[in-house]
Amino acid sequence: MPNDGNISVRVDGLVKRFGSFTAVDRVSFSAYRGEILGFLGPNGAGKSTVIRILCGLLRPSEGSVIVAGVDVGKDPEGVRHHIGYMSQKFSLYNDLEVSENLRFFAGLYGVDRGIAGDRIREAISLAGLQGHEHDLTGTLAGGWKQRLALGCALLHRPEILFLDEPTSGVDPMSRRQFWDLIHGMSGRGVTVFVSTHYMDEAEYCDRLVLMNRGRVVAMGTPPELRHLVKKGALLLAKCEPLGTALQILQGSPGVAEAAVFGNSLHVRVEQAEDALVTLPAMLESRGVKCVSLKPIEASLEDVFVQLAGEQSAVRGGPDR
Repeated sequence: MPNDGNISVRVDGLVKRFGSFTAVDRVSFSAYRGEILGFLGPNGAGKSTVIRILCGLLRPSEGSVIVAGVDVGKDPEGVRHHIGYMSQKFSLYNDLEVSENLRFFAGLYGVDRGIAGDRIREAISLAGLQGHEHDLTGTLAGGWKQRLALGCALLHRPEILFLDEPTSGVDPMSRRQFWDLIHGMSGRGVTVFVSTHYMDEAEYCDRLVLMNRGRVVAMGTPPELRHLVKKGALLLAKCEPLGTALQILQGSPGVAEAAVFGNSLHVRVEQAEDALVTLPAMLESRGVKCVSLKPIEASLEDVFVQLAGEQSAVRGGPDR
């Protein structure tokens, strides 16, 4: 882990309330220079609220938030000179050309006119939009729009970049290409915050903050988090009909838990060797066809489902 001298962001005991509703509840973490830190969780977990506070767009109700050495609670305007922000909703002007959007945001970020041209050319190169400088932004495909938005956020060369669900609604190939750009930023020493509800994207991050119901439920590297899965073996079960199989397995001896993952089930059992023999026979005896049953490695989604379930059990009630 990098030393404290490389800390870009430090958050201690952050709370954000909207009236009687607590959106962020005693959140603490640090981020380091050049690190890609992912915020992972379902919609409504508090990810976007945390990012908006870090950007100086919302004031914290309680706690300490230091971004690039600036106290966000005391000087939210001062933070904005050090950061770039890309919202989950495309926020550029569709009726402007690509180069016009870049020129507008260069002025908005206070980029000196003498170097603005070079910065705009850099952004066009970064986004891979050479030859499209005069295209109307509204005619670009979703993935290209997101690249352009990233280029705009980097015009003033920020130390810290905040990306709020940047690939929502983007096709898989464009998502992969977008992440290549993010890793390029990290390699140049930019600290990158990424909020997402795509579990596969979490694998691209250096460390993750798993959030649910406004709280941090776990933090660590992807391998560290996968090791948090409870003891026992994890099995992938393909059954027909799936819903009936789920109901049967959830109440079966030796089964700790079962959940739907796509068109299959993830089943955590006490002993894999026994379960591989007994579960198919038990399902068949109750009219369910077990197409396949095999051991698998735990995914980050498995980790999140387990930890979120434990949080709900402790606090009571369903997720908000």
